[in-house]
Amino acid sequence: MEMNKNADYGNWVPAAMMRLLWCLTVVAVVATVLMFVLLSSKVPGIIMIVVTLWSLGMTLYMQRCRYLFDFNGGGLMGEFHQFLIDNFPWNESRKQAGVSDGSGSILDIGCGAAALTNRVAKTFPNASLTGMDFWGTEWSYAKEQCERNAKIEGIANRVFFQKGDAANLDFKDGAFDGVVSNFVFHEVHSAANKREVVKEALRVLKKGGAFAFQDMFGQKAVYGDMHEFVDELKNSGTVREIHYIPNIEKQKFVPKFITAPWMIKNAGLVYGIK
Repeated sequence: MEMNKNADYGNWVPAAMMRLLWCLTVVAVVATVLMFVLLSSKVPGIIMIVVTLWSLGMTLYMQRCRYLFDFNGGGLMGEFHQFLIDNFPWNESRKQAGVSDGSGSILDIGCGAAALTNRVAKTFPNASLTGMDFWGTEWSYAKEQCERNAKIEGIANRVFFQKGDAANLDFKDGAFDGVVSNFVFHEVHSAANKREVVKEALRVLKKGGAFAFQDMFGQKAVYGDMHEFVDELKNSGTVREIHYIPNIEKQKFVPKFITAPWMIKNAGLVYGIK
C-alpha cells in the first residue's frame, strides 16, 4: 500500500528527542575538553570521554532508528501498520455479517497522525474510519494534522477524528464493526491495568466485528501472561475467535538493529472476531 509522500505522519522517534540527544552529546564533548584543560587530574576527563562516547553512540543509534521508521526513509512504521492490516480479518467478518461490499465502520484507537487510520481507509475503500487520540504534548501529533493527512490521501470524506481517552472510550457498546490499534495501549496513563484497555477496545466492537491490536503484549510487567489473557478473553465469551502472534519484532521486515529493549522488544499482535 503506497501512502502519499506529502503527508506528515511524524516519527516514532520524535525530532525533539533527537535535538535533546545531540545537545547532550555536544555538552559532553565540551565538558570533556574543559576538564582536560582546567583540571590537573586526568581522571575526570577520562571518565567524561567514556560518557561522551556512550552519548554519541546512543545518539547515532537513535538517529538511525529515526531514519528507519520514517515513512520517506526506511518506511518501517508503514511495515508495522501493513502487518497489522494483513492480519485484520475485516473482509471475513463482513462476509459473515452478510455485507459483500466491505462497508462498515472502523475505529483506530490512538491514531496519532492518522498513518494507520488512512492506510486502513485506503485498503478498505468502502469503510468509514474514526481516528481517536488524546494528542498529548508527549507526542507531536494533532487533530488538524490528521485531517490534513486524510485530505492529502484523498479520503477526507470518510475519515473522521476526535479527541478521547483509550481507557474510557466515548462510544456506546458495539458502536463499530471493526477496531484497530497500533502500539498505544501500553502508553495509556489513565489505566494502571493495560488489560482493561484491551477490554475497553473490545467493548465498543459489535458482535461479529473484527479487531487487530499491536502492542508490547510480551512484556509481562505490563500484561502478565499474555497466553493466559488470550484464553481468558476466549473462554469468557468476550470474543468468538482470537489469535496471538508473539515477538513480531522477529518478523522478516524488522531489522535486528531496532530490537533493543527501549525500542521494539516483546511486541505482539492480537487479532480475531468478537
